[in-house]
Amino acid sequence: MKYVGIQSQISSNNMKSMLLLAAFPVILLGMTWVFLATINYFSTGYYDQAGYFVNQLDADSVNWTFSKVAPFIIGGVAIWFAIAYFSNTKMIQRATGAQPLMRRENPRVYNIVENLCMACGMDMPKVNVIDDPQLNAFASGIDKNSYTVTVTTGLLDRLNDEELAGVIGHELTHIRNRDTRLLITSIIFVGIISTVLSLVVRMIYNRMWFGGFSSSDDRNSKNSGLSTTVIMIIGAVCAGIAYLFIMLTRFAISRKREFMADAGGAELCGNPLALASALRKISNNPGLGDVEREDIAQMYIIHPKQMAQGLMSFLSGLFATHPSTEERIRILEQF
Repeated sequence: MKYVGIQSQISSNNMKSMLLLAAFPVILLGMTWVFLATINYFSTGYYDQAGYFVNQLDADSVNWTFSKVAPFIIGGVAIWFAIAYFSNTKMIQRATGAQPLMRRENPRVYNIVENLCMACGMDMPKVNVIDDPQLNAFASGIDKNSYTVTVTTGLLDRLNDEELAGVIGHELTHIRNRDTRLLITSIIFVGIISTVLSLVVRMIYNRMWFGGFSSSDDRNSKNSGLSTTVIMIIGAVCAGIAYLFIMLTRFAISRKREFMADAGGAELCGNPLALASALRKISNNPGLGDVEREDIAQMYIIHPKQMAQGLMSFLSGLFATHPSTEERIRILEQF
């Protein structure tokens, strides 16, 4: 496989980032309108001649309520996104315990990164190291000031110089292709929806097991057509549907990016077999200690949960962020 089309990949990733930025508020506001419309439909209506309550949607009322709520949703999400987007590097560093690496502390690693950057004409990113026996590496950041390549001490101990160069070349290619910016955008959006969903589900759980169903709740159900608990359940369903749509946007971030990064790493280090060997070693012990955050795991060179076998492997593969490690190794060995 020949590594080609880096500018096309960059343009594609930039376009996908813009589409994600546009799609997320559309999905969120769309599900907000559906939530309000559902509540309105089941809460309003009239009694027919037989005395049965007939539900009816008052679209004008829904649109009026939506016009009042939408600005607060947009403003809240914009603030949340801005904070997460511009502080993601520090958040990742705190979550993983990564520490900056200077040339004097480990000239071997620093020199490898510097030489590879000179070979491809890119600015030197920051280099972080995590004191962890597991084998792992990932790239992060949104611009030249925050681009970072992070490696574990386990990776440094187990890989030789050629294998390490292949892995670092892989991560540098992610930065060159703007994969990190696109992935972080997706991670933030998924995180916002999943947080809302988890809060609603927790509220329902607490109400059902600790709050119970009061008589006033029953009276509200008779008067308005809906109880508070049912409203929360409708909210959870809408949030769940929005979460599903957002998760599907992850497929816009094609798993091809890992093949592209493998090809770029192989080209930079000049030895595809060395990167294949590194992936084989990493697959025996991937991950990062006690850090069990899916958002960070998506950035790993090999996703640890996708190393599962049998049924779990099949299920995780449906929503996998990485292609099969065996397939990646097979392609590298065909260079």
